[in-house]
Amino acid sequence: MKTYSARPDDIRRQWFVVDASGKTLGRLATGVATVLKGKHKPIFTPHMDTGDHVVVINAAKIALTGTKATDKRYFRHTLYPGGAHWISIRELMEKHPDRVLTQAVRGMMPKTKLGRAMMKKLKVYGGAEHPHAAQSPSPWPY
Repeated sequence: MKTYSARPDDIRRQWFVVDASGKTLGRLATGVATVLKGKHKPIFTPHMDTGDHVVVINAAKIALTGTKATDKRYFRHTLYPGGAHWISIRELMEKHPDRVLTQAVRGMMPKTKLGRAMMKKLKVYGGAEHPHAAQSPSPWPY
């Protein structure tokens, strides 16, 4: 039996909309990463971007389990001496609720050019409105 390899003509991209209100951060991120990679399709090919577009709404209402709301912190560094910055997940949810899910999904994607191209198909919005109605996204069945 031969190994199947998708051709660019075989790839049909869909748009999905996900309502994140009340969903757990990690479980939602794994489902979104799976759809962005294209692993939910029978034509999945690891070296090609076969995934679909995902629009996430109500990212500000994502649920966190355990003590993550108080204990989890994100780190970044300015590359200057003493430039370490820590921000708690609660502060980040108040300022930029879309970045919490984006960071979680980014950590599950390949750290290559292909992974960066897949991340461009993710659109996250803190509220219930999104500007992608023209693409007529279907509800997320997963």
